[in-house]
Amino acid sequence: MNRLFCVLIFLIGFHNVFAQKPVLKEKVLDDRVANDTTQVSRNSTTNEGLKDENVTIDLYKIISHSRDTTFVDTTLSIKKEYKYNYLRKDNFGLMPFSNIGQSYNSLTYNFLNTNSLPLFAARARHFNYMEVEDVNYFQAPTPLTELMYKTAFEQGQLMDAFFTTNISKQFNFSIAYKGLRSLGKYQHILTSTGNFKFTTNYVTKNGRYQARAHIFMQDVMNQENGGLTEEGVVNFETGNEEFLDRSVFEPNFENAENILRGKRFYLEHQYNIIQRNDSITNNQLAVGNVLSLEDKFYRYDQTARSDFFGEAFRQTALRDRVTLENFYNRFFLNYRNDIVGDLSFNIDYDNYNYGYNSLVILDGQTITNRLKGNIVSLGGSYKNQIGRFNVQGDLGVNVSGDFEGNFLKAQASLKITDDIKALATFNTSSKAPNYNWLLYQSDYVDYNWDNSNSFENISTQQLAFELQSQKLANLSFDYSTITNYAYFSTDDLGNVKPFQTDATINYVRLKASKEFKYGKFALDNTIMYQQVLNGDNILNVPQLITRNTLYFSSHLFKKAMFLQTGIVFNYFTEYHMNGYDPLLAEFYVQNDTELGGFPRLDFFINAKVRQTRIFLKAEHFNSSFTGYNYYSAPNYPFRDFTVRFGLVWNFFL
Repeated sequence: MNRLFCVLIFLIGFHNVFAQKPVLKEKVLDDRVANDTTQVSRNSTTNEGLKDENVTIDLYKIISHSRDTTFVDTTLSIKKEYKYNYLRKDNFGLMPFSNIGQSYNSLTYNFLNTNSLPLFAARARHFNYMEVEDVNYFQAPTPLTELMYKTAFEQGQLMDAFFTTNISKQFNFSIAYKGLRSLGKYQHILTSTGNFKFTTNYVTKNGRYQARAHIFMQDVMNQENGGLTEEGVVNFETGNEEFLDRSVFEPNFENAENILRGKRFYLEHQYNIIQRNDSITNNQLAVGNVLSLEDKFYRYDQTARSDFFGEAFRQTALRDRVTLENFYNRFFLNYRNDIVGDLSFNIDYDNYNYGYNSLVILDGQTITNRLKGNIVSLGGSYKNQIGRFNVQGDLGVNVSGDFEGNFLKAQASLKITDDIKALATFNTSSKAPNYNWLLYQSDYVDYNWDNSNSFENISTQQLAFELQSQKLANLSFDYSTITNYAYFSTDDLGNVKPFQTDATINYVRLKASKEFKYGKFALDNTIMYQQVLNGDNILNVPQLITRNTLYFSSHLFKKAMFLQTGIVFNYFTEYHMNGYDPLLAEFYVQNDTELGGFPRLDFFINAKVRQTRIFLKAEHFNSSFTGYNYYSAPNYPFRDFTVRFGLVWNFFL
């Protein structure tokens, strides 16, 4: 945790240093202020000769990877309650494990895909791993710092520190570090994670050249214990008083850990050959380039062999290590016109190197150690506003290399009224299964396979509709078909292995969200119904997921404080919940045990004083009187009643 405090002191020092830098006043791009009255006064003379200007919150811009622009929001709302967690986003549809930073069991799936290449291994470790699409860039008229703190489970804490500033109107950079250490209530489930982020973006004064870049360093370490033994499950479910102290449980093993690490260097820049000028021309022609270099490795360490995974090539000092080196290069040409729209063409080059440093000979067959090669793909995108319709599309296809793949995404939206917006999306894709389905090596005998020549591409098609309305409700519906679905499951001997089905799976989801308000009281509801029309033993999901929050909001102390307090109810129906394999750091299909059907009640008191938001929550306070049947995965109990608190603090100078 010393790293957290060093980063904290470093960012506060940065904040104080850059607070003395004058910044030019910027034009507001987004007039949505979200009822945030935050204002930051600065008495300084800028290069434009401006004096005594009030800088409003809407000037602190957040620019997504897809260039959608929002701004910093320091309000306190029920949406902030949902996002105040380890992931810093709404985790509806995810079932967390007992310790913060472990993993999440997925209760629902979205098969929308715009990727034509396999993904890296250990997907259970990737919930907190930020991909390129998750990165935001910033514009800030004055230095901005945000500090987030939350208590963890025994001997640890979660802290997320962020700082951004503009050196000039054209140049911004940000630096951030999110760190976690939590011991957990059960034996040998310590988590320790770190996410270092640096971003920068630059544009010339005439706007012809634009560039943005980021550097990410990420590591996610989890101690693993294999969950409770069968005897431990009985003692847990019967509520045996001797085991209410969860640290007395003996798990399946206490000598293993896995870790995922990654580093990425990313640059995206473009030059406008023809500059758009409203007084002369509405045309713009630009050329650009994207470069990305990313290295990942996943490692599983165990001091001695465990019967939990079967026979092994060695009895002590077991270590599985797999790496992926990926170099990505894109050249693109973009044309914009008020009538034609926004049209882009791109050619992509991927160089990948996935695998191990040794060969495995098993039952007379040699399991290769690497999948490596080059992929060349072509693609394009289109956007346009036609009357009240907004249309956009993306496509890509691999034209050379060992992995075939393609995708097409088409979307149209219509603003029916000022309050009602409708969207329709069609997506089709075909790509190879993830790398660890194709090739895996381990010191454990049963965890070695090579399916690179036998597994087919996974094909998906999805049709989705969405209706957005504050007055009526937010509704979404999607229907997906999946062919050659790949998954992990157990074989006849109980060993976890990759499988692929040639059957077509049909999967439908319907989600509704609506908030009802009466005076200072409100009831916020999110309900999802889903059904697998065939393939029930392969893709298992609960039929119903619901989250309902009854809360009270009011200003106190002459509006010096804004308070929200209420109860959150979470529930999903019983189903064959996926099991968790700690060696692979993957979830697998099981059809022996049904879990779910238990309520989770949380009581919260949140308050805002100026730019500080304070959060206090009694999590799962019903755990002792509604039955000990709550699990995150088979043999992995969910957390008991606990009280946690924290805050989010913004500094504007």
